[in-house]
Amino acid sequence: MKKQNCEIKTEQIRQAFLELKKRQPAKLKTRLNFSWSNWGFGLEPLADSAARLEMHGIRYIELHGNHYGPDLGYKVTETKRILGDHGLKVGGICGMFSADNDLSSNRGIQRQAAVDYLKRELEFAGQLGADYILVVPGAVGRPNAYDQTEFDRSVSTLRLVADLFVQHEIKAAIEPIRSAEVSLVHTIADAKKYVAAVGHRGISHINGDVYHMQSEEAHIGAALLDAGSQLVNLHLADSNRCALGEGAMDLDAIIMALYLIGFNTKGHYVTPEPLGPGGDPYPAMHGKPDKKLLDEMVRQTATYFREREAELLTA
Repeated sequence: MKKQNCEIKTEQIRQAFLELKKRQPAKLKTRLNFSWSNWGFGLEPLADSAARLEMHGIRYIELHGNHYGPDLGYKVTETKRILGDHGLKVGGICGMFSADNDLSSNRGIQRQAAVDYLKRELEFAGQLGADYILVVPGAVGRPNAYDQTEFDRSVSTLRLVADLFVQHEIKAAIEPIRSAEVSLVHTIADAKKYVAAVGHRGISHINGDVYHMQSEEAHIGAALLDAGSQLVNLHLADSNRCALGEGAMDLDAIIMALYLIGFNTKGHYVTPEPLGPGGDPYPAMHGKPDKKLLDEMVRQTATYFREREAELLTA
């Protein structure tokens, strides 16, 4: 039977992975850095979240970028103490961009809010030793464009803080998001064009998200190969945006593609972010969590990912 087009692409990735495994086995000895994005845990205290991740052997965390104002958000000393108590290191900061702090807004006050927000997060990220901050070029939950020049406004606004990313040694990770949630930058190719338009070494990386990629990319594995060295973090969830192993996502192809681009190195992370389906996931960060459900979601995701990774590397 003739293979489907998607199967042909997956098989090409598989054969390249097997060749890497055969010819350069040393490149597969180090496992992928497994992290977790905690903003989906809602109003749960950070200490409870950190304890859950420790329980399941997770050593990295992507912290909710919750410095929405000078008096809001995680405090440096307390955060360091909590994470240290549970053996966690910060992989990155999940930047949160709504209509209130939209880099592409047609209202200057909202673009200024985005600039001020990033300044606060950069200061925090630098003190926590984070590797990246996730940046969304337009507001999440606003799928309709303001006008024909929002891309240009977003680029010029982000450029205002580009030097600060260099100063704090933090990577700006541009995240493409599906068109049901944002009005611009939906694919890896879009993100690369956006980075090129900014034209600054402080803005040169990409944050992928497989849930969005299944809607916008022709093939997730092929898109990861295209992202290559620009990819710094990859958000994970299954096809239904739930725990890994509960949907139809081809996790094996994703893992193989990551090894092919050398993603199993310092400063690169795979970071589950199972938020459930919907057009605007941001309400999740204001919810009161069901701790038993969160415990099971983390257990299931971490266990399944490690099982699939081990199967590919040892079979």
